[in-house]
Amino acid sequence: MGKRHKCTAHDSTIHIFLLNNYYQDIEMNNRKIEMHRGNGVFDSCKWKDLKVGDIVKVQKDEFFPADLILLSSNYEEAICYVETTNLDGETNLKLKQALDATFTLHEDSSFQDFKAVIRCEDPNANLYTFVGSLELGEHSYPLTPQHLLLRDSKLRNTDYIYGVVIFTGHDTKVIQNSTAPPSKRSKIERRMDKIVYFLFFIVVSMSIIGSIFFGIDTREDMENGRMTRWYLRPDATTTSYDPKRATIASMLQFLTALMLYSYLIPISLYVSIEIVKVLQSIFINQDLHMYHQETDTPARARTSNLNEELGHVDTILSDKTGTLTCNSMEFIKCSVAGTSYGCGVTEVEQALAWKKGSPLIQEVTAEQGLAVEATEEKTKGFNFVDERIVNGNWVKKPRADVIQKFLQLLAICHTALPEVDDETGIISYEAESPDEAAFVIAARELGFEFFERTQTSISLHELDPVSGQKLKRSYKLLNILEFSSSRKRMSVIVRNEAGKLLLLCKGADSVMFERLANNGRQFEEETKEHISEYADAGLRTLVLAYRELGEEEYNKFNQEFLKAKNSVSADREEMVEEVAGKIEKDFVLLGATAVEDKLQNGVPACIDKLAQAGIKIWVLTGDKMETAINIGFACSLLRQGMKQIIINSETPESKALEKVEDKTAAAMASKASVIRQITEGRARLSVSNESSEALALIIDGKSLTYALQDDVKDMFLELAVGCASVICCRSSPKQKALVTRLVKTKTGSTILAIGDGANDVGMLQEADIGVGISGVEGMQAVMSSDISIAQFRFLERLILVHGHWCYRRITSMICYFFYKNIAFGFTLFFFEMYASFSGQALYNDWFLSLYNVFFTSLPVIALGVFDQDVSTRYCLKFPLLYQEGVQNVLFSWKRIFGWAFNGVLTATIIFFFCIFAMESQAFRKGGEIAGLEVLAATMYTCVVWVVNCQMALSISYFTYVQHLFIWGGIILWYIFLLAYGAMDSSISTTAYKVFIEACAPAPSYWLLCVLVLISALLPYFIYSAIQMRFFPLYHQMIQWMRLDGQLDDPEYCHIVRQRSLRHTTVGYTARFEAKSRSQRSEH
Repeated sequence: MGKRHKCTAHDSTIHIFLLNNYYQDIEMNNRKIEMHRGNGVFDSCKWKDLKVGDIVKVQKDEFFPADLILLSSNYEEAICYVETTNLDGETNLKLKQALDATFTLHEDSSFQDFKAVIRCEDPNANLYTFVGSLELGEHSYPLTPQHLLLRDSKLRNTDYIYGVVIFTGHDTKVIQNSTAPPSKRSKIERRMDKIVYFLFFIVVSMSIIGSIFFGIDTREDMENGRMTRWYLRPDATTTSYDPKRATIASMLQFLTALMLYSYLIPISLYVSIEIVKVLQSIFINQDLHMYHQETDTPARARTSNLNEELGHVDTILSDKTGTLTCNSMEFIKCSVAGTSYGCGVTEVEQALAWKKGSPLIQEVTAEQGLAVEATEEKTKGFNFVDERIVNGNWVKKPRADVIQKFLQLLAICHTALPEVDDETGIISYEAESPDEAAFVIAARELGFEFFERTQTSISLHELDPVSGQKLKRSYKLLNILEFSSSRKRMSVIVRNEAGKLLLLCKGADSVMFERLANNGRQFEEETKEHISEYADAGLRTLVLAYRELGEEEYNKFNQEFLKAKNSVSADREEMVEEVAGKIEKDFVLLGATAVEDKLQNGVPACIDKLAQAGIKIWVLTGDKMETAINIGFACSLLRQGMKQIIINSETPESKALEKVEDKTAAAMASKASVIRQITEGRARLSVSNESSEALALIIDGKSLTYALQDDVKDMFLELAVGCASVICCRSSPKQKALVTRLVKTKTGSTILAIGDGANDVGMLQEADIGVGISGVEGMQAVMSSDISIAQFRFLERLILVHGHWCYRRITSMICYFFYKNIAFGFTLFFFEMYASFSGQALYNDWFLSLYNVFFTSLPVIALGVFDQDVSTRYCLKFPLLYQEGVQNVLFSWKRIFGWAFNGVLTATIIFFFCIFAMESQAFRKGGEIAGLEVLAATMYTCVVWVVNCQMALSISYFTYVQHLFIWGGIILWYIFLLAYGAMDSSISTTAYKVFIEACAPAPSYWLLCVLVLISALLPYFIYSAIQMRFFPLYHQMIQWMRLDGQLDDPEYCHIVRQRSLRHTTVGYTARFEAKSRSQRSEH
């Protein structure tokens, strides 16, 4: 039943995750469920013991143990409500209903003689489709997703259900959607490995070159009895210098050189980087700006492997529900009888106002805040502030009759269920969607309280405009015409207490205005204008309308409706929609609603900053297309006027294909339809590229299934990458992971995925960086993530500040590490050349061993932990600075080889200055020249000075720690030379009193060190000065501005941004600029 994973990762975090998974599997497999044992008797058994065909009884608030077909429930109509948070992230309840043939099975004893056969599709990962049939007696009944209850869903608002198991264990859809956790390494580390391989190649090449020259020289050492290199005594030598055995001598020299030049390979770099990354993770964990006080949740870097990967994220793939939004809807504005009501301000309006510097929104926000504070407690789902119609004031308005009908429609036209708290008497609502719950709450708060629902009636407490009293009124519920993606509306037909038949409808403006009667368009223009304003504010809008029905017209409709509803043909849904469409016409317009799919605080501002940084943002959600599009507008990923490329399976063509009996042919035709839509989108993309017009791609889950197939995915990706925004709707968890894998592998860019639910786990694991949000959907996403945060808005600081800093610090650290090792190693190589590749080491053994341990390593660690090119403020003020990481400016091969060349140049200057200065010049008072031990100490001193001072030149932000480590490393070298040289000569060997007796008293030693230091650093200094003056990088431009005091000059900042900022296509900045361009073109 449970999942099993094979671990190959090196990261301990993954081991802990797998261990947690293992224990979770054991706990889940041993959960208990009631199973039919026979003769109508149900007894408890473990989940792991369930088999296909078992009948189970699931109680309220329990999880489904396997994929089930719903047989019946405690409701007469055999309906039940299901929460699918773990599957698609949605917290709203889904309504499921059993077949009419089994809905009478309400008791355990009903199953005593129950026998049926189910034939269905093979196990697959698609959450939103299901094909099967139930054979009961001589009849066969079609099974649809409406009858399917998926494992890991929870039964809500239903006392119990009976279901039959169709898939268990690994065959269930939720586990079909799971993916194994991969091992993750950053791209910087992978490139660093290549550099190490390159250095190893250099070491081998140097050793081969040296051994060849040494072999040739050794062979020619004895000519006619004369010794060329007499000091090696080839006439009385071992194999190492024997001219008669030159080949063997050459091979031994090769091995000697390999060991000698091994100091070029920076093994200690890996240790230093691990230390730095751990310290960087601590800084992330302790950042108070990413601490969420309300939930007492700090940011957590759950692995330190990927710190620098945060610095070059190209694309963010985000879940919607619970990640961008708060899992709640708020009724905030409405338009009734041509008048707009509601003073609430949305996140988008605040962001736009801040961008324009408008004081108006600030004043309104302040007034709104005072109004909210005046109330005892803010009502969830209701953020409506307008004294004109609250507290019953609407009865005084000129069109009170229209407002009354408007509020009645809100209270009646829905499928919500009321729940009364026995202790407090407060009514709460369970609805299929959060916006539906917001409408019912708004109606209650404005005087029309829905308090009771039966199968045939809806009861309200209504505010009577004449008496001002609350009256109980009941409406007979005759029909519900349900919402669907193709209809884009929902209607109910009721009979009021006066006997009138009313058709109440709410739907999208795109389908509602065309259905208005000629005499029902009184407020059409005003309402359209208000809807446009609401949409600009990022609100979700619906149009409300009604009509009165005649008895004859209704009876005729009802007969046709029941006939269509009871049909068992494949086109049943189309028949129902067609009948409903005939009566949903000639409406009288009442107004429009505007609800805010409540974004988390700071989401629009965060998305805008990330967009300005050049980061692409995709939304992968399990929500319906309409919901996803609305939230796209709310967070400014979409905007008015942005052209949309919509690829969906809800076209008439696609629906016709579903009726074809040959499913293979239907699938092929559906795939061809998707390919055609993608091709058309690519054509539109080519046109938009020529006109610099931003496009948005929106695709549903069924179409995404075909778009991700091997022969289509490249076309799809080309289209998606070219669009400014991408929204994938109705995406299953596996599709989210597959999209993530496609973008990651095909583009080669760094992908960050962020989500908060169990349905996001595959996406988080597949991405280069997985960020989990610790929200209301549990901790599954956090446990599977690399980094966890409490709110989406913290992503701004995590990426633009910590990501930029970590990337710059790690890359600078690696480049410098290679530089200092090359500078040190090549002095050894040059000396080998000077010594005829004899294998004689230039430096004392302890000099070689301690170079990377004490004298040069600590400044590198300080660089990796503390250095800042610009401060936090300027990282956020100039978000395009982040593009240095995305374009890998600081760790390109050009920059790497530039540092390597600097290392070779440094080694060349140090070696030849020292050799020419000391080779034939008197060093001691007696006129003696310097020996090998003095040359080695002098050259080593120069190396320590130069590489440490090179570090000082490279650092942008000095701290006391860096001063301590840089100058302390140099001082430590002198202390070591004194202490080591003072030891017995048998221990200190060539370093015996070399400093105190030879180097320190000689003025030429000190003068040479100063000259070498200046000469070795001068090329880098000149190059840096020219590059910063004439070809500055973006961070250097900001540094110049800071030094010149121009960072607060708006005009100068704008010039700098314009010089570097590429075209921003999403976010409220882009929305504001597009609106400004539109207004300029109109004038």
